[in-house]
Amino acid sequence: MRKILQKIALILPLVMSVVAQAEMVDTFEFHSDADRIRAVALAKSLRCPQCQNQNLVESNATTAYKLRLEVYQMVNEGKSDQEIIEIMTQRFGHFVNYNPPFNPHTWALWGIPVGLVVILFSAIFWRTKCRKAEVKS
Repeated sequence: MRKILQKIALILPLVMSVVAQAEMVDTFEFHSDADRIRAVALAKSLRCPQCQNQNLVESNATTAYKLRLEVYQMVNEGKSDQEIIEIMTQRFGHFVNYNPPFNPHTWALWGIPVGLVVILFSAIFWRTKCRKAEVKS
């Protein structure tokens, strides 16, 4: 009986940690449903500067929560999506955009993946050419 209680005492905290989820709840009131939909879509297109792998809506970080409320407030004030994106880009750089524009500051974000694909296909082509030459000799 004591062994069973010890096992339960070990397993119970693990189960509780998996089941328990903390979540911040946005209680922001919008002027209309269209504004709410636009604000959420805009917040989903902006990356959390603290987490760096989640957007402002998915992140539970305090920074993301504050920025999400700031985005909601700007939408309620009537600012356009482009104005809000420019404000966030000025504060956090182009990294905050999930789809950063192609310009001299972001060429590496766009160029490195393309360069790696070109190198990969060149290596495959070269390797295939070498194998064909070995088979012929």
